[in-house]
Amino acid sequence: MSKLQLNKQGLHQERDRLRLCERVLPSLDLKRRQLLGEQARARRELAGASSELAALEERAAEEFPMLAAADETWDRLLRVETTRRGEERVSGVLLPTIEGVEFRATAFSCLDTPSWLDLLLERLREAATLRLRIGVLEERAELLAAALRKITQRVNLFEKVLIPQAKEHIKRIQIHLDDLDRAAVVRSKMAKAALARVPAPPSPSLLPFE
Repeated sequence: MSKLQLNKQGLHQERDRLRLCERVLPSLDLKRRQLLGEQARARRELAGASSELAALEERAAEEFPMLAAADETWDRLLRVETTRRGEERVSGVLLPTIEGVEFRATAFSCLDTPSWLDLLLERLREAATLRLRIGVLEERAELLAAALRKITQRVNLFEKVLIPQAKEHIKRIQIHLDDLDRAAVVRSKMAKAALARVPAPPSPSLLPFE
């Protein structure tokens, strides 16, 4: 860090730095508040998707009570084949999105399978889609939290360090310059007083004739 210049040039530089910081801080704080809002929305969406998945699982348990005692793993009937992901920029942060999901169902004979299997496959699709969505929402929430931490650090840097520091530097320089001005005034008065004590030269009319 460069040494503080206790002169008019240093005063000008510190005032410029203070004006810059005070101009930048509102925009940083606005972005921080925007990210807070986006983070709150992401958390609500995540909580909503989690509740939706829990409700779906509860409904499926009521619709298919026979599966609870079955040894067969029904999830193997359906698997995710393709997940299409995208990106969007929200408040300056690049966030993932889920654009679509494609599934592949295991081939089975219509004659050898129960009538409720189609409904089960639909519920499995819904649950898998929700789990993928929850994963993306968790990513979004983490990215927003990281961006919020970063912008909050910058706001704190300007608000609690740079601006108070610039004000303190301006105060120190101003005190130093005022001291110099007072010292100059004192020296001027002392010089005038010293000159006043010097005896005046004799008048030419009082000089003796040669």
